[in-house]
Amino acid sequence: MKKITVPLELINLHDDGFHLLVEVVIFNRKFNAVLDTGASKTVLDKTIIESYINAEELLQSEKLSTGLGTSTMESHTVILPSFKIGKLILKHFEAAVLDLSTISTAYETLNLPPVIGVLGGDILYSHNAVINYEKLELKLLPNSL
Repeated sequence: MKKITVPLELINLHDDGFHLLVEVVIFNRKFNAVLDTGASKTVLDKTIIESYINAEELLQSEKLSTGLGTSTMESHTVILPSFKIGKLILKHFEAAVLDLSTISTAYETLNLPPVIGVLGGDILYSHNAVINYEKLELKLLPNSL
């Protein structure tokens, strides 16, 4: 099965490491997401998501989320009609939704492009992701696990 190749952008966090950004398409709009192999799930910013959906489409999650440099926080989920990464199209994709304002503020302070959230292990694992840092590419299997 042929892998889908998606370009990545390496951004310098001003002497505090690097992040990989990947372009995703949600609500027929292009956004940047941080490629995060340490994130168990794909997480989207609540403020951005709320500007595209009706309030009742945001579902309260039973789980409390941890990580992202914070203590435990309330989380939500949303079912997206389509979530596109390169030529990979995920229909009816369920993503976690959290307040990611601290990340947005940090990126803004560093004059970095805004991000909608993080592309996490749920997608990376289920599509057998391979990251090539030299070529700045993400390879995904269209129909994997």
